[in-house]
Amino acid sequence: MITVVIPTVGRATLPATLAAVGPGLPVIVVDDRKGAPAPLGLPDRVRVVRSGGRGPAAARNAGWRAADTPWVVFLDDDVLPRPGWAEAVWKDLVDLPDDVGGSQGRVVVPLPAGRPPTDAERNTAGLAGALWVTADMAYRRAALEASRGFDERFPRAYREDADLALRMTRAGWRLVRGGRVTEHPVRADGFWASVRFQRGNADDALMRRLHGPAWRAAIGGAPGRLRTHAATTAAGLAALLLTAAAPSVRAWRLSRVSPRPLGPAPAARVVPVLAVAAGGVWAALTAEFAWRRIAPGPRTPAEVLRMAVTSVLIPPVAVAHRLRGEWKVRR
Repeated sequence: MITVVIPTVGRATLPATLAAVGPGLPVIVVDDRKGAPAPLGLPDRVRVVRSGGRGPAAARNAGWRAADTPWVVFLDDDVLPRPGWAEAVWKDLVDLPDDVGGSQGRVVVPLPAGRPPTDAERNTAGLAGALWVTADMAYRRAALEASRGFDERFPRAYREDADLALRMTRAGWRLVRGGRVTEHPVRADGFWASVRFQRGNADDALMRRLHGPAWRAAIGGAPGRLRTHAATTAAGLAALLLTAAAPSVRAWRLSRVSPRPLGPAPAARVVPVLAVAAGGVWAALTAEFAWRRIAPGPRTPAEVLRMAVTSVLIPPVAVAHRLRGEWKVRR
């Protein structure tokens, strides 16, 4: 009745995920590594298919198409289903009406005790309240076939699950929540992880093109910060350009021939003032963004440094990725 599909890029956490699922359900692991990597070394009971490094959407499609059961449960390769999960998922699915196309497991994110969570930990904790995330999401095979599965234009593990859920609900399928529980640990993704995650802004452009401007509300998401990032980026760019232009304006003024001494030209006076004003706007917006990320956290020196540095970089990187995404979808 049920097949578990786990796409992977060979994370070291995969064996623990398989052990938590247990031997009671058929499992397909989709190896999405590029090239000709070494075997994953998985138990014989696990079927492995290859998807050629085309991303999680393509990997999940390869997995469910290789399954032959009425239900397919997608798990990430770094989650830990709680004890009794196999029995719980069966209870979640066995009596669902025919118009139910999917059932979401309850995702919990264990956070450290004794201190506030870091920015990265808070971001991961957001999965606990997110709708239709494939950390633990079961779909009826008939619904997957009718919707043609995941849209492989989404190259990352970002928005491809929300896109599928929106298409299914608009086609008349109901999506429900089950009672099974899966843990999603927080990964240590490094100093620059929050900057790398801004690549998802390109996927947001595709979501807007496919589902309209209200797509974020349709999946229960909070308003984004892109407009503020755009204002921050514009202010910083204006400050740099005006600062660079000020010497040229002054030199041009001094190069003019006149029979009598001239005072500073209006442009020569105004340009530095505008540069300072633009710089002040950039500094204020950047400081507000950094403090918004620092205040609820542990405020250790390492966390404050990471938030300060990445808060400078995130606005222009986010805007650049969104512009890239808009250009791509328009083409």
